[in-house]
Amino acid sequence: MAFKPLHDRVLVKRVESEEKTKGGLIIPDSAKEKPAEGEVVAVGEGARKDSGELIAPSVKVGDRVLFGKWSGTEVTLEGAEMLIMKESDIMGIIS
Repeated sequence: MAFKPLHDRVLVKRVESEEKTKGGLIIPDSAKEKPAEGEVVAVGEGARKDSGELIAPSVKVGDRVLFGKWSGTEVTLEGAEMLIMKESDIMGIIS
């Protein structure tokens, strides 16, 4: 991908949610919520302290992360819908 986020921003691709519930019910598209889980596609170089020192990002490409429901800005890159968000919008890494 030819996109590099700046500073402490992260490019995330949403991970699609399950089509069925644990009980076997199929969830129609109109009833699905947008998932708050995704995979990190690209990471900026990090934020800077007031002194100019670079703070390295805590996430890396390929990490599976959880983020807030309304986090980030939706963009379309190379035909795929992605989110650009600040690293602070990410709540945690799923291992």
